[in-house]
Amino acid sequence: MEKKSLVDVLQYQEERFTKKILFQQGESVVFVLNFMPGQKLPVHKHPGADVYILALKGDGTIHVNEAEQPLIEGETIYIAGDESFAYTNNSSSPSSLHVVLSKLPSPAYAKEI
Repeated sequence: MEKKSLVDVLQYQEERFTKKILFQQGESVVFVLNFMPGQKLPVHKHPGADVYILALKGDGTIHVNEAEQPLIEGETIYIAGDESFAYTNNSSSPSSLHVVLSKLPSPAYAKEI
């Protein structure tokens, strides 16, 4: 078992958003992204993975494919690996996202189990 405190990874920088890894096992990773007001996570994808995001602190806007919607503290969202997404902290206070990036098994592996 491994235990960590979220307080230790809530670190903000004026220059750019921060990424603090909590756990990494194989090709799956759990991390926290921290944003000051106005900072953005650029549009990107994670092919072959499932992405789960919890708005841990603060509010912002999530962009998935062509859709844009608020993501407020306490809400969670699932994003498939083939979907493009981005995040913007358009609030006046810091925000943090708890992210679980889980690689999907390859089709050959899935047939074995």
